[in-house]
Amino acid sequence: MSIATTPSSLPGRADINARPLGIALLLIVLGALYLSQAVSAKIAALFVVGALLGISLYHAAFGFTSAWRVFIADGRGAGLRAQMLMLAVGVALFFPALANGSLFGNPVTGLVSPAGTSVIVGAFIFGVGMQLGGGCASGTLYTVGGGSTRMLVTLFFFIVGSVVATAYMPFWTSLPQLQPISLVKTLGLAPALLLNWIVFAAIAAITVVVEKRRHGRLVVPEAQRAPRSPWLRGPWPLVAGALALVLLNFATLALSGRPWGVTSAFALWGAKGAALIGIDTPSWAYWSTKANAAALAAPVSHDVTSMMDLGIVLGAMLAAALAGRYAPVWRLPLRSFIAAVVGGLMLGFGARLAYGCNIGAYFSGIVSGSLHGWLWLVAAFAGNVFGTRLRPLFGLEVERVKLAAC
Repeated sequence: MSIATTPSSLPGRADINARPLGIALLLIVLGALYLSQAVSAKIAALFVVGALLGISLYHAAFGFTSAWRVFIADGRGAGLRAQMLMLAVGVALFFPALANGSLFGNPVTGLVSPAGTSVIVGAFIFGVGMQLGGGCASGTLYTVGGGSTRMLVTLFFFIVGSVVATAYMPFWTSLPQLQPISLVKTLGLAPALLLNWIVFAAIAAITVVVEKRRHGRLVVPEAQRAPRSPWLRGPWPLVAGALALVLLNFATLALSGRPWGVTSAFALWGAKGAALIGIDTPSWAYWSTKANAAALAAPVSHDVTSMMDLGIVLGAMLAAALAGRYAPVWRLPLRSFIAAVVGGLMLGFGARLAYGCNIGAYFSGIVSGSLHGWLWLVAAFAGNVFGTRLRPLFGLEVERVKLAAC
């Protein structure tokens, strides 16, 4: 029996889209030059790292949302196994640097947050939003850059949900939660590494067992004709995408002193936008802390996360143009539009409650050794199970492999 999958989310390849390619490349170059002169060389370098993340996410089609959905609905675990590889390499790079407290002579710190009620509720809400909105945090950015008009709706309401959540953060942070726990500091470097590698291996093994029980063997994606320059035009293997993301996250740690994050910028954009229409966001408790007040008062160009997010969008636009797939379609069915609105609000609200998204809490949280990253994973996966079951109500696809005749 042969089993194959077809990457239905990717339309057929055409020639390079020259105009969007030129625009994306020009904006990346001009953006880096402007930031290096007006802000700092580090911000400019992180903007370029964001662009490289966008290229990697698009060319590898490295979606957390779709990877979880196909495992939940169809038992296929290649995406989850790629995530476990990414995390395994990640802790090998991050844990020694975080245990030492410095990297290349610069101080570094992980994204370690409290594990408790707000993380459980927020991650579950975020998980449902992933399936209705059609993407996670990084997925929303790279698909917007790749020309998805539906994801523009998701992104807008992602921002709205993020800033709304900041108004209620004092309530959620007052609920029962543990103090921030770093496994690296609590267990020590070697035990923390060993424990994480064992868990990653166990999760990967579970996906293999589930996939073989469902399909009789591991499902192999249908072969695509490789272009003349596959690394330039894509598609990349999932493993290549996983390694690219972890190396670029490590570069983010080296340059900024902390791992990659995404959604704090959405809350910042929303708060600045709300202030422009007369809402007194600076008086909210969340925006009254020293760090958040400084970010709100400063230009967006000074915010590392914002500039990296912009880089991701432009990098994905460049990648889509190189692949000949940049072709926005301005038609959106009503049910799909409603799902994007609801999903975006849930993504934004859930990310703030959970101290991050699939990047800041899951990926960067786990490679930081934060206990809350593992709690996020469990709660968000449960939310994805529920969200996957809701998708057909909104006319959204749930991908399943059709078994070929023997």
